[in-house]
Amino acid sequence: QVQLVESGGGLVQAGGSLRLSCAASGRTFSISTMGWFRQAPGKEREFVANIRWGGGSTSYADSVKGRFTISRDNAKNTMYLQMNSLKPEDTAVYYCKADLVDGLFTFYSWGQGTQVTVSS
Repeated sequence: QVQLVESGGGLVQAGGSLRLSCAASGRTFSISTMGWFRQAPGKEREFVANIRWGGGSTSYADSVKGRFTISRDNAKNTMYLQMNSLKPEDTAVYYCKADLVDGLFTFYSWGQGTQVTVSS
């Protein structure tokens, strides 16, 4: 299993920036991909960005392209999400997710979430 702990959320004004972190522990050698998702009140959880743990390739939701940057530090087993030009609609609980490969099977681990609130 892999344990994920997010940090870095908070309250920020529109146009501001925040940096989220997600620290992984446990069987981190099994991680293939890590990503960020978010869930606003009354809405479904949605994809934000992800990154391949090995090669580092990234993908983003259209709503955050050009404003958010995902990165990782393999040595620290930590993933980051740099969020710039924040908008009120970015307000949500942000969760990190790890895809774990074990032979032919893929498992998923989620963090507990961190609140991001953007005021207008």
